Amino acid sequence: MRNAEIFKNKRIVVIGLARSGFSCARLLRSLGAQVKVSDYRDCQATRSLAEKLNLRSHSIELGNHTKGFLEGSEVVVVSPGVAPQAPSVKWAEELGIPVVSEIEIAWRLCPGKIIAVTGSNGKTTVTTLIGKIIEAAHRTVHVCGNIGNPFSGEVEKINPEDFVSLEVSSFQLEKIQQFKPEIALILNFNRNHLDRHKDMKEYLDAKKRIFINQGQDDFLILNRASPELQECVRHAKSRVIFFRAAEGLNPNQAAAWEVGKLLGIDGACMREVFNEFKGLPHRMEEVAVVGQKQFINDSKSTTAESTRWALENSARPVVLIAGGKDKGVDYGVIREVAHQKVRKAILIGEAKAKIREVLAGVVELADAATLEEAVQEGFRSALPGDCVLLSPMCSSFDMFLDYEDRGAHFKSAVLALKENYQ
Repeated sequence: MRNAEIFKNKRIVVIGLARSGFSCARLLRSLGAQVKVSDYRDCQATRSLAEKLNLRSHSIELGNHTKGFLEGSEVVVVSPGVAPQAPSVKWAEELGIPVVSEIEIAWRLCPGKIIAVTGSNGKTTVTTLIGKIIEAAHRTVHVCGNIGNPFSGEVEKINPEDFVSLEVSSFQLEKIQQFKPEIALILNFNRNHLDRHKDMKEYLDAKKRIFINQGQDDFLILNRASPELQECVRHAKSRVIFFRAAEGLNPNQAAAWEVGKLLGIDGACMREVFNEFKGLPHRMEEVAVVGQKQFINDSKSTTAESTRWALENSARPVVLIAGGKDKGVDYGVIREVAHQKVRKAILIGEAKAKIREVLAGVVELADAATLEEAVQEGFRSALPGDCVLLSPMCSSFDMFLDYEDRGAHFKSAVLALKENYQ
């Protein structure tokens, strides 16, 4: 690591004890910082993580956040789920304490070359593809961020000659200060996260922070097909490259291709990677076929645009399972393709009333109280040859820990159905 001494004896509070918060707190403890952790949840999971940090009881606050817990701190680190309007952030600002994100802490310590990927859709796929083409070129790469291990959980392993393929969200970019990737990508921009951002401008401004600290020796890769992203050129000090789907490459592959070109990776090598890539867990993942009915796990689809893509690329009639925690997306973008492809939509979670309002009169609708109930209803509603598709268009936090937990519950319910099927 570089700058390994900068956090020694620093009094730091980490807000949020999920994956990124825990990894960051553990890293800071190992560097000699005086760490405290605070999480609004008080459950077995948070208690277990707090115990693993081996902190004294007065350095742990579970079940709520208090202003007094922050007093005397020199830095507050917020997890992605902590909004800028959260009381803990406001208290820190009132106390004059700098508030930064976990990726800011990891960046200050990282000696490797960072390729940072953001966008409304496709971040995980592109981050993975970049990692695979760098590996295929026999170079060392660490794939992390919202995908797999948090950045702060990888930074101790990174050497100066290594690359980091880093997935970053608008939430993580809100509280960067010096974070500066050598290569930054914004894949696309569409309506999303309006439960967090007050409007689309604020959401776009958060995305644009990925290149705010870049200089003339850095690169910014943007989607030529996005009008909102084309105007970023006026604000960028870095060298701008545009990508677009062409020559047999889909948009995700085209974005990864431009990174490979910058790194001098052979085109034939990249095409071989693309041809061999079979997709990601929870993204159009076939779980099982039960009674000639195919079950597909697309839990990673947390926007209407990604669900529209899933429906457009389904070769079978679909029974759609959708819903979850609303993020302010425009569900109307699936109306046309749903009318063509969806036999029935089964709605779950907090957003089901809003989705029902948009799809009423377009497809047959039903509600389910649980995902397991939705799987059962999907099986009953589908005809042989149909596809029962979990593609939620929403985040998972109303019912599950994250999209992976949601996908795991779906797969478990499908496999249980298969086992009991006669």
